[in-house]
Amino acid sequence: MKHERVGMSGRFDGKVAFITGGASGLGEAAAQRFDAEGAGVAVADIDFEKAQPVAKGLRDGLAVEVDVADAASVARAVAATVERFGRLDVVFNNAGITGTQEILHEMSVENWDRVRAVNGDSIFYVMKYAIEAMLRTGGGSIVNTSSTAGITGQINISPYTFAKAGIVGLTRSAAIEYATQNIRVNAIAPTVVRTPLVENFAKNAPDPDAMWAAMLAFNPMPGMPTAADVAGVVAFLASDEASWITGHTVPIDGGYCAQ
Repeated sequence: MKHERVGMSGRFDGKVAFITGGASGLGEAAAQRFDAEGAGVAVADIDFEKAQPVAKGLRDGLAVEVDVADAASVARAVAATVERFGRLDVVFNNAGITGTQEILHEMSVENWDRVRAVNGDSIFYVMKYAIEAMLRTGGGSIVNTSSTAGITGQINISPYTFAKAGIVGLTRSAAIEYATQNIRVNAIAPTVVRTPLVENFAKNAPDPDAMWAAMLAFNPMPGMPTAADVAGVVAFLASDEASWITGHTVPIDGGYCAQ
């Protein structure tokens, strides 16, 4: 079903958004939000079969297969987007995994390497090739997905916190580097959001029921935000309404980081 732009502002008319992890969760919600506000949207995901129906449900969508941990794959995905739409204006750099839940000294090197590559290295790869494209057409806006785990310490997910904290620093550096070239770079730091990634995280916890209860009581505000809530913040940061906001990481956390 096509998503109609009912009640939306058309803030992204004529613009093109590239969204990693776009086949589900935060990425899918963002794809629908950018589409509703007028953008052409590239739904980039390692699961091409899941990306296709998401893209087909958009007014002007493109499904792109990408392994964000592979620089060559990212370069091809960005090139395919530019070839299809002619430009690139917005990036939601969102794909990620949680990895296994273990205390640091018991964690495998393989898990460390995989989580770091998917959650950390990928942010650099996407920014590198997206910025090259943006510079050719006058600029753009990038929103990276960090986490409250990138701002505060969290137990049993050390490679995840390592990568998400690195995103905060990379966002600041890139924002300064491209401030005079009309490219803004910001990040979001969501708390737990009910997405397939979070559901899988809870399912694999030693006590899934206790994990769900803990997540629902994790923040000063009870419950947890929806993917649509997060997509609204992403759209704002990517829009011209946030034209003087760059280099910042915005918590979406019900007050968690204020404690």
